[in-house]
Amino acid sequence: MNRELEFMFVQSARVWIPDAEEVWKSAELTKDYKNDDASLHLMLEDGTTIDHKLDPKTKNLPYLRNPDILVGENDLTALSYLHEPAVLHNLKVRFIDSKLIYTYCGIVLVAINPYETLPIYGTDIINAYSGQNMGDMDPHIFAVAEEAYKQMARDERNQSIIVSGESGAGKTVSAKYAMRYFATVSGSASEANVEEKVLASNPIMEAIGNAKTTRNDNSSRFGKYIEIGFDNRYRIIGANMRTYLLEKSRVVFQADEERNYHIFYQLCASANQPEFKNLRLSTANDFLYTRQGRSPVIEGVDDAKELRTTRHAFTLLGINESYQIGLFQVLAAILHLGNVEIKDRDSDSSIIAPNNRHLTAFCELVGVTYQDMSQWLCHRKLKTATETYIKPLPRLQATNARDALSKHIYAKLFNWIVEHVNKALVTNVKQHSFIGVLDIYGFETFEINSFEQFCINYANEKLQQQFNMHVFKLEQEEYMKEQIPWTLIDFYDNQPCINLIEAKMGILDLLDEECKMPKGSDDSWAQKLYNTHLKTCSLFEKPRMSNRAFIIQHFADKVEYQCEGFLEKNKDTVNEEQIHVLKASKFDLLVELFQDEEKATTPTGQVPGTGGRTRLSIKPDKGRDTSSKEHKKTVGCQFRNSLQMLMETLNATTPHYVRCIKPNDFKLAFSFDPKRAVQQLRACGVLETIRISAAGFPSRWTYQEFFSRYRVLMKQKDVLPDKKLTCKNVLEKLVQDQDKYQFGKTKIFFRAGQVAYLEKLRADKLRAACIRIQKTIRCWLARKKYLRQRSAAITIQRFTRGHQARCLAKFLRRTQAATTIQKYQRMCAERKRFRQKQAAALAMQTILRAYMARQKYQALLREHKAVTIQKHVRGWLARCWYKRCLEAIVYLQCCIRRMRAKRELKKLKIEARSVEHFKKLNKGMENKIMQLQRKIDEQNKDNRVISERLVSLESSYATESERMRGELGRLRGVEEDAKNKANQVSSLLEELEKLRKELSVTQQEKKTIEDWAQKYRDEMEKMVSELKDQNGLLKKEKDDLNRMIQEQSQQMTEKMTRAIAQETQQLETDLNEERSRYQNLLTEHLRLEEKYDDLKEELAHSTSVSKPGHRRTDSTHSSNESEYTYNSEYAELEDGSRVGEDVTRGMDTSLTLKLQKRVTELEQEKQSLRNELENREEQFQRARARDDAQFRKARGAELEYESLKRQELESENKKLRHDLAEMRQSLLGSAAAGAGAPGSPAYKVLLDQLNASCEELEVRKEEVLILRSQLVSQKEALHHKETMTEPSVFAQDVNKLKDADELKQAYVGVKDTNRLLEQQLQAQRRTYDSEVESLRGELQNVKEENNRQQQLLAQNLQLPPEARIEASLQHEITRLTNENLELMADDPTASREARVIILRRMVDLMEQLEKQDRTIRKLKKQLKVYSKRIGEMGAGQTEGQTSPGQMVEEPIHPVNIPRREKDFQGMLEYKKEDEMKLVKNLILELKPRGVAVNLIPGLPAYILFMCLRHADYVNDDQKVRTLLTSTINSIKKILKKRGDDFETVSFWLANTCRFLHCLKQYSGDEAFMKHNTSRQNEHCLSNFDLAEYRQVISDLAIQIYQQLVKCMENILQPMIVSGMLEHETIQGVSGVKPTGLRKRTSSIADEGTYTLDSILRQLSAFHSTMCQHGTDPELIKQVVKQLFYIIGAVTLNNLLLRKDMCSWSKGMQIRYNVSQLEEWLRDKGLMNCGAKETLEPLIQAAQLLQVKKKTDEDAEAICSMCHALTTAQIVKVLNLYTPVNEFEERVSVAFIRTIQTRLRDRCESPQLLMDTKMIYPVTFPFNPSSLALETIQIPTSLNLSFLTRV
Repeated sequence: MNRELEFMFVQSARVWIPDAEEVWKSAELTKDYKNDDASLHLMLEDGTTIDHKLDPKTKNLPYLRNPDILVGENDLTALSYLHEPAVLHNLKVRFIDSKLIYTYCGIVLVAINPYETLPIYGTDIINAYSGQNMGDMDPHIFAVAEEAYKQMARDERNQSIIVSGESGAGKTVSAKYAMRYFATVSGSASEANVEEKVLASNPIMEAIGNAKTTRNDNSSRFGKYIEIGFDNRYRIIGANMRTYLLEKSRVVFQADEERNYHIFYQLCASANQPEFKNLRLSTANDFLYTRQGRSPVIEGVDDAKELRTTRHAFTLLGINESYQIGLFQVLAAILHLGNVEIKDRDSDSSIIAPNNRHLTAFCELVGVTYQDMSQWLCHRKLKTATETYIKPLPRLQATNARDALSKHIYAKLFNWIVEHVNKALVTNVKQHSFIGVLDIYGFETFEINSFEQFCINYANEKLQQQFNMHVFKLEQEEYMKEQIPWTLIDFYDNQPCINLIEAKMGILDLLDEECKMPKGSDDSWAQKLYNTHLKTCSLFEKPRMSNRAFIIQHFADKVEYQCEGFLEKNKDTVNEEQIHVLKASKFDLLVELFQDEEKATTPTGQVPGTGGRTRLSIKPDKGRDTSSKEHKKTVGCQFRNSLQMLMETLNATTPHYVRCIKPNDFKLAFSFDPKRAVQQLRACGVLETIRISAAGFPSRWTYQEFFSRYRVLMKQKDVLPDKKLTCKNVLEKLVQDQDKYQFGKTKIFFRAGQVAYLEKLRADKLRAACIRIQKTIRCWLARKKYLRQRSAAITIQRFTRGHQARCLAKFLRRTQAATTIQKYQRMCAERKRFRQKQAAALAMQTILRAYMARQKYQALLREHKAVTIQKHVRGWLARCWYKRCLEAIVYLQCCIRRMRAKRELKKLKIEARSVEHFKKLNKGMENKIMQLQRKIDEQNKDNRVISERLVSLESSYATESERMRGELGRLRGVEEDAKNKANQVSSLLEELEKLRKELSVTQQEKKTIEDWAQKYRDEMEKMVSELKDQNGLLKKEKDDLNRMIQEQSQQMTEKMTRAIAQETQQLETDLNEERSRYQNLLTEHLRLEEKYDDLKEELAHSTSVSKPGHRRTDSTHSSNESEYTYNSEYAELEDGSRVGEDVTRGMDTSLTLKLQKRVTELEQEKQSLRNELENREEQFQRARARDDAQFRKARGAELEYESLKRQELESENKKLRHDLAEMRQSLLGSAAAGAGAPGSPAYKVLLDQLNASCEELEVRKEEVLILRSQLVSQKEALHHKETMTEPSVFAQDVNKLKDADELKQAYVGVKDTNRLLEQQLQAQRRTYDSEVESLRGELQNVKEENNRQQQLLAQNLQLPPEARIEASLQHEITRLTNENLELMADDPTASREARVIILRRMVDLMEQLEKQDRTIRKLKKQLKVYSKRIGEMGAGQTEGQTSPGQMVEEPIHPVNIPRREKDFQGMLEYKKEDEMKLVKNLILELKPRGVAVNLIPGLPAYILFMCLRHADYVNDDQKVRTLLTSTINSIKKILKKRGDDFETVSFWLANTCRFLHCLKQYSGDEAFMKHNTSRQNEHCLSNFDLAEYRQVISDLAIQIYQQLVKCMENILQPMIVSGMLEHETIQGVSGVKPTGLRKRTSSIADEGTYTLDSILRQLSAFHSTMCQHGTDPELIKQVVKQLFYIIGAVTLNNLLLRKDMCSWSKGMQIRYNVSQLEEWLRDKGLMNCGAKETLEPLIQAAQLLQVKKKTDEDAEAICSMCHALTTAQIVKVLNLYTPVNEFEERVSVAFIRTIQTRLRDRCESPQLLMDTKMIYPVTFPFNPSSLALETIQIPTSLNLSFLTRV
C-alpha cells in the first residue's frame, strides 16, 4: 500500500478537495507526498497555490482523479476511482460538454433533465435500440425499456421500471417514453389499437393529476404504477393503472407562482365554447381555487388546445361526449363552490347570503337544492347515544368544511376517471406477462415538512431497501458465477428506519392510536413519540428548540417534521350531511361517484391543513374490500397497506431503475448546479450503488481484453499461448498485493484504483517509447537539416561574391555616365531659365498695353450707353401720360351712357306692366285659333286621301321593286366593269405622269452629278482610303461576329445541357420517389395479405366444425388477381368466400371485412400510383421535348438577329458599289467631253483605285453571302420559322440611302422579287420532300405487309392441317380490325361502311369454318372406319395419321415404320386436370438447390411459358387465365412457407423475372422483338395480349425482391456491427477501455464472433447463389447496392449511439473495412452499381474521427468534407469523440459550436439516424434470352412426364 501511495501521490498527480461552492474542486500536487507529511501542496486549476491540511487522526488523503481517458464514460462503474467527486464530474462532463443526459451507474440509469427538447426519441432511435444488448449502445431510457422487454420474453418473468426523482426532474416524461417504446416495439395483438389507448391515457392523467409548481411546469402531483400487459407472443393487450398520493390540497390552495390542476385552467380557457355555456365559467382569475398562485398562464402552453387533446383522449378511451360534459360539469361546480363566500353571523356561527350566485350555480350543476347545501355548509350534525344535535360552525370551520368537500369531490372524480381508463385498457385476451412502470415522488425535504413529506419519504425508504437488496443480490450472483471468494459487503440497511415508522408502536401506530382518542392532539402525540423512541432508537431525535417536531435519520438525510396537522390529515374527515345531500342529487354522474359512500365517511384521501406545503390522498387498490371497516381506516393505515401491496408486486418482478436528476432550480437548459445534483445523487441511491460496487471489485476485464490493453507492459518472453496464464503471470509482477485483484473463470476482478494504476504504468511505457522514437527522428531530422544548410551556405557565398563584383563594375560605369549627364543637364537648365525670363518680360509688356487700351474703350462705351438710356426713358414717360388721359376720357363716357340706359330701361318696365299693353297683345288671338282649327280639319282629310293612295302605291311598288332588283344587279355588273376600266385608265395615266416626273428628275440629277464630278475627283482618294478602312472594319467585325456566334452557341449549348441535366435529374428523382411509394404500398399490401391469411388460419383452427371434402383456397386477398381477373374467376372467388363464411360462422367477421376493405383501398391506390407513374414519365418526355424546342427557338432567334445585321452590311456594300458605278460613268462621260482627259494619268490612277475597291467589295460580298448561307442552314436545321420582318428591314435599309428614288424602287423591287422566288422555291422543295417521304412510307408499308404475309404463310404451312384454317381466320380478323381502325381515324362514314363489309366477310368466314369443321369430322369418321377395317384384316401397316382418340381393341404387333421427324415448336401441352400436378411438381415441391446446380437457369420459367404458349396457340382463354393465376398463387404460397430461406427466395426471384422477360420477348411488340432471332419471332404469342398480367407479375417480382432484401438483411444484421465496428481487423491499433457493469459486446474476436471476413464470405455466398439461379446482372447490382446501404446505415447508426466507438483508431478500422468492401466490389465487377456511394456517409464519419479538430481551418475542412452527413450527425460524432489513449485530445466545446455556426444554413432533415428500413425502388430492365425454346429438354427428375412436346 505504501508503494502504491508513493507511486500515485506524486508531483503532477490530480486530486479532489472539498469546496463550498462547487462541492468538489480539482487540484494538482506540486510536491511528492510522504508518509509523515501533515499537508499537501496543491495548485488549483486557476493557478492558486494552497496547502491542504490532513486530518491528524485519520490521515485520510483526498480523492484521486481518474485518468482523462476515463472521463465521460457511459457507465460510472467503469471509473477506476469510484467516489462522489468522480461521479459528479463525470455526469457534469457528459451533460455540459457532450450534451448527453443519460448515464449508467451499474444497474441504474441516471437521467438529467435538459430542460430542452432533444431529437433522441424518434422512431428511428427506437428501431436502433430494438433488439440490442443494453451495454452495446449508449445509455438511454429506450435501452432500459428494451432490457425489460427482452428479459420478460427470455426469462418468462414480469418486469418493472422504477422511475423516481424530485419534482421537475423528468420522471413523468421518462415513464412516458418507456411506454411509447413498448407500444412501438411490441404492437398490439388486436385491431383495437391498445398501444394508442395506453399512450392516450397520458394526456388525461396529466390534465387531472399534473400542475405547475415552482420547480416544474408540468409536475405530477400523484404517483402511479402502470402495468402494461402482454400476451404469449409479447404483444400489448392492455394496461392497468394504480395511483398513489394524490395531492388533494392543491384543489383548494396553491402557493405563489404555482397553479391548480391543469384541467381547471383548460376549462376556463375554453369557457366561450358553445357546449360550455351552461357551466357559467369565465377566466381563471375569477375563481378562488385558480388564482391563489397568481400565475394562471404557463408560457408556451395553450390551455384551450390542451383541452381539445384531453377530450380527444377521452373519446379514444371510450368515454363519450355526454360523460365528458358531465365531468366538466362537476369540475365547474368545484370552482363555483370555492367562490361561495361564508360570512360571520356571530363568533360561533356563520351564514351564506341568500341567492348567492356561485352557490346557485353549484346547486344547478350538481342537481341539489340550494337550501340543503347552504344549511349543511354552515352547520354540522352531532350524534350521541340518545339524541342528535345540529351545531352551527364558525366561519373558519365552515370554510374548511367547504374546502374539504371540494377536495373530496375531486378525489372521487379522479378515482372515477382512473377506473374508467382502466376499463378502457382492459381486453378479453389472457395476459401472459406484464411490465410495470412506477412513476412516484423522490425523497423530499423542505423548510417545513408535514404529513405529506413523511408519507413520501416512508415510501422512498421502502423502495431504497428493495433497491439495496437487489444490487446486493446482483453482486453476489456475479461473484458466484465467476467463482470469486465471497465476502460480505457492508452496505446501509434501512430496516431500522422502516421499523421506526411501520412496526408495532411505531410512528404510524402511535398516530392511529392518537386519532382514536376523543381528545387526541398533535402535542400529546408528539409527547408519546418522545417517550417511546427518543431513548430507544438512534434514528429518532428531538429538536432542541421545539416540542412539536421530531427528526428522523433517513437513508438520504435527516428530516425534521412538524407535528401540527398530522392528526387531522390522518383522519381526513368530511361532513356526513354534505355527502347525503350530494347522494340525493338528480345528476346521475355525481350519484355514481358517491354510490359506495357509507355514513361514516373517511374517503381515500385526507383533509387539510394550512401549514403544510402539500397535502396528499391515497387511492386504495380497487380489488380490495370496500366495506365500512375499510373506509374507517386512517390515511396512514391505508397508505401502509397500499405500499405493502406495491412492494409485493415489485418484489415479484425484475426491477429496472431510472433515477431522474434536476440539474438546477431555474429550469435553464443544460445548466448544472453541483450542489443540487449531489443532494439528489445522495437521495436517490446512486452513491450507495457506487459504494457497494467500490467495496468489492468494481473493475472487471475479460482475459482477452486485459491482454489486448496491457500487452505493451509484457515482454516477448512473457507471452504464452494460454492468454489466461499470461495475464496471471504479468499481473502478479505488476501488482504485488494479491488482495487488489481476483481471477475468475472468464474475468479478472480489480479493486478500486487498480485500473488507474495499470493505466499509469501503460502510459509511462508508451511515453518512454514515444520519447525514444522522437529522439531518433529528431536526430535524423537535425542531421538532414545541417547538411542542407551547409550546402546552401556554400552556394550562397559563391553567388554573393559574384554579385558583389558585378555591382562594383556597374557602380563605376554609372559614375562616369552620371558626370556626363550632369554636364548636359546643367547646360539645358540654364538655357531654359534664360528663355523663361525673356518670355515673361514680353508677356508682361503685352498684358500692360492691352489693359490700357481696354480701359479707354470702356470709358467711351459707358458714355454712349448713358445717352441711349436717357432717350428711351423720356419717351416712355410721355407715352405713360398720354395713356392715362385717354383711359380717363373713356371711363367718363361709359358712365354717362350707363346712366341714360338705366333711365330708358325703367321707362320700358313701367309701360309693360299696364293693362292696355296686354289688350293690344291679345287682340285677334281668338280669330287665330279658329283659323288653326279649320286648317287641322283640312289636313286630316288630306291625310286620309294620301294614306289610301299610299296603300295602292305600295302594292305597285312591290312589283316594281322586284323588277328593279334584277335590273339593278345587271347594272351593277356593268358598273363594275366600267370602274375597272376607269381604274386602269387612271392608273395608266398616273404611271405616265410619274414616268414624266421621274424623267425630269433624272435629267436634273444628271446635271447635278455632272456638277459634282469635279468635286468628286478631288475627294476620290479620300473616299478610297475610307472604303479600305471600312472594308477592314467590316472584315474585323465579321471575324468578331463569327467568334461571338461560336461562343454564344457554345455557351447556349452548355447552358441548355446543364438545364436539361438538372431537369432530368429532378424528374428521375421524382420518378424514383413514386416508384418507392408504389413499392412500399406493395409491401404493405403483402403484409396485409399475410395477416389476412394468418387470421384465416387462426379462425380455421379455432372452429370445431370440419367439413369433409376438398375446399378451394380463398384467393380474395390477392390484389394482383383482383385487378386482372375475368368474370369467370369472380364466381369462383364468391364460392370461396361463401365457404370461408361457413367455416367462420358464428364468429366476429368485422376484422376480416375491415382487412378486405383495406386491401381494396390499397389496390385502388396502387392503380392510381401506377397511372401517376406513367403520367410522370410522359411529363418527363414532354419536358425534355419542350427544353429542346426552347433551345432551338433561342438559337434561331440569335441566328436571325445576326443575319439581319449581315443583311444591313450587305445593303451598305451594295449602295457603295452603286455609287462607285455611277461615279465611274460620270467620270467617263466628263472625260469624253474634254480633250485629252481620258488619257490623263490622274484619271487612270483614279480608275485603278475604283476597280480595286470594287474587287475588294466583291470579295467581302462573297464572304457575307457565305456567312449568311451558313446562318440560314443552321436556322433550317433547327426548324425555326423564317422571319416575317425582313422586307421591312430591307425597305428601312433602302430608305436610309441618299440615292435617287428610282434606284430605291428598283432595289426594293428586285429584293422583293428575289425573296418571292426564294419562298416559292423553298415551298416547292418542301412539297417535293413531303411527297417523296410519303411515297417512301407507302413503299415501306407495302414491304412490311409483304414480309408479314410471307411469315404468316410460312407459319400456316408449318401448322397442322386442322389448325391452318383457324390461324388464317384469326389473321384475317386481325387484318380487318386494323383496317377498320385506320378507316375510323380517317373517315367515320367510310369506317361505318367498312365495318358492315367486315362483318359480312366475318360471317362468310365463320360459315366457311363451320363447313370445314363438318368436313373434318366426316373425314375423321371415315378414317376410324377404315382403321377398324384394316385392324380386322390384320394388316400391319397404316397409312396417314391416326386420330388421338383412336382405340384399338385387339393387340397390334409393333413394326418399325420410317417416319419424318416433326419440327418441335417450343410448346408444351397438358391436360386441364394436370394443371395442379404441374404447379405442384414445378413450384411447390421443387428444390432450388438441385435445380440451380444441375439444370439450366430459369428452367421452371421456360417450362411455364411453353405451357402458356400452347394455351395461347389453341386459343383457350380459360386455360391461360387459370395457369397464370395458379402460378402466381403458388409462388406466393411457397414464398410464404419458405420465405426465410435465401435460396428459395432468390431462385423464385430469378424465375419470376425470367418469366416476365419471356412474356415481353414473345409478346409480339416490336420494342421487345428487335433482339430476337427469326425463329424466336415465330414463337410469339398470337391470340392473347398479356400486358396486364405482365404488370401483375412485375408487382409479384417487386414483392419477392423486397422479401429477398429482408431475408438477406436478417442474415447480415448480426454480422454488421461485430464485423464493421467491434472486430479489430488491424490488430493492435486500438486498445480496450474499461466497460463497467453494463458489459458491452467484446471488441476482440473470440470464437463465434463475426468478423469482416464473415461479412465478405456471406456477400460472396449471396452473389454466387444469385448467379447460379440466373438472376439478371442489373438486378444483382441493385441487390448489392441495397445490401451495402444496409451495411453503411447500420454501422453509422451504431457509431452514432456508441461513445466507445468514436475514436481515432476506430476511424482507421472503419476505413480499412470499407476499403475491403470496395475491393470485393472490384473483384465482382460491381464498382459501377452505386454501392460505393451508399457507403459515403460512413466513410465521411470515419474521416471525421481521424481529422484534426482544433482550429477554424479544421472546421472549414470538416464542413466541406462531410457533405453526406447531416449537421446533427456531425455534431453527434464530435460530442461522442473519446480518446482511447492519453496522447489524443478531446474536442472542445468551442470547436463544436463553430461547426454548428458554419452548418446552420444547411437545409436538411434534423433526423439523427439513417433509415435502415429504406429500400431503393427496384426496376427490371428487359433482358431477352438467346435460348431457343425448341432446344429445351425437360429432365425426368422434375416428374413432368404428363407434358407433351408440340
